Amino acid sequence: MQTIQSIRGMNDILPADTACWSAAEAIIKSVVTRYGFQEIRFPIVEKTELFKRSIGEVTDIVEKEMYAFEDRNGDSLALRPEGTAGCVRACLENGLLAGQLQRFWYSGPMFRHERPQKGRYRQFHQIGLETFGMEGPLIDVELLLICQRIWQALELDDRVQLQLNSLGSPETRKAYRQALVDYLCQYKADLDEDSMRRLETNPLRILDSKNPKTQELVVNAPKLVDFFDGETQQYWDNLLKLLDDHGVSYQINTALVRGLDYYSHTVFEWVTNELGAQGTVCAGGRYDGLVELLGGKHTAAIGCAFGMERLVMLLSTKQFSDQKVDVYLVSVGEAAQIYGQLLAERIRNALPEIHLLMHAGAGNFKSQLKKADKSGADYAIILGENELENQQITLKSLRKDINQQLLSEIELIKTLTKAYTCQF
Repeated sequence: MQTIQSIRGMNDILPADTACWSAAEAIIKSVVTRYGFQEIRFPIVEKTELFKRSIGEVTDIVEKEMYAFEDRNGDSLALRPEGTAGCVRACLENGLLAGQLQRFWYSGPMFRHERPQKGRYRQFHQIGLETFGMEGPLIDVELLLICQRIWQALELDDRVQLQLNSLGSPETRKAYRQALVDYLCQYKADLDEDSMRRLETNPLRILDSKNPKTQELVVNAPKLVDFFDGETQQYWDNLLKLLDDHGVSYQINTALVRGLDYYSHTVFEWVTNELGAQGTVCAGGRYDGLVELLGGKHTAAIGCAFGMERLVMLLSTKQFSDQKVDVYLVSVGEAAQIYGQLLAERIRNALPEIHLLMHAGAGNFKSQLKKADKSGADYAIILGENELENQQITLKSLRKDINQQLLSEIELIKTLTKAYTCQF
């Protein structure tokens, strides 16, 4: 019978990799909670309408990439393609935004039906940050400072770069959109099929086209900054000054527009040149109109999300391990195995922080001791017929050249307590 394979683009994360994932997640959580962010959790499945209204019906995500389906009641549901819309829905439904300033973080899988490639998968994982109720560039800068602190904690700050742009206000963008369309219409014959479709639906997305010929065309296209009104320009100038004051290095990228319709003003990406085409490891921006779009009152908001698969790829050269073993219990014979399990639990009760691994399968002393040494344990506890007859336990050091000891159960626990108390 043929074995069942995983769905294309939806990958297993195996024990060899989970230590790196856990370390990255723990560091990000540690940093964001120090800035006052609280964890929020919301469903993987939402009503399809949520994403059509927030992301936009004429975006690639909704038109081509979303996993949408009808349930048994005939309701149209979708696997979440991103986290911001679900977070806003949860906040509105539970009354978390009424006159309140909020900072939230979340983590989990997202889903998009794309062509799988390195760094781009159909099931991918994000850690997202969302803030609500705070006007002005101070919170934008705080979010960027959090990102920078995370890169420093992960020792990646010299391998990622901040790219920054402003999309201006909705009014600014409306005027710019028309000027951009007028410009691009002169070159319709030179536009690729994807850009032609976006020309009617979301022309700003043409600016970050990966098609070389299209990239040549947009070099001379009108620049959004030339359409800024006084308020938008002041916002942008203040943001850049604050970043300069904090010593945050950045590169202004006027082609950076982000792929979702709800962004305005500040947009940013942290990118690396080490992952090929999928070089964005964190991205976000301000979306002041989204809460109102989903039925709430106008609410200032900005957020970002870390792509965990890409982040883990950057961290793959570092050594992580969550399989720490202090003591390995070796036992041969049924009676020794039964007593060994009782002994293991007594040791765990006496030393709750100890990592004790008990050999629970077959094998002679020699093979079990090889496994004990391979586990990285400091000590092996050995139980066999002689130990049971004499009511003693052998404690063997696996890392130091010292004689093994024959101890009573009480003496064993005292010895381990002395060896590990200072570490805990």
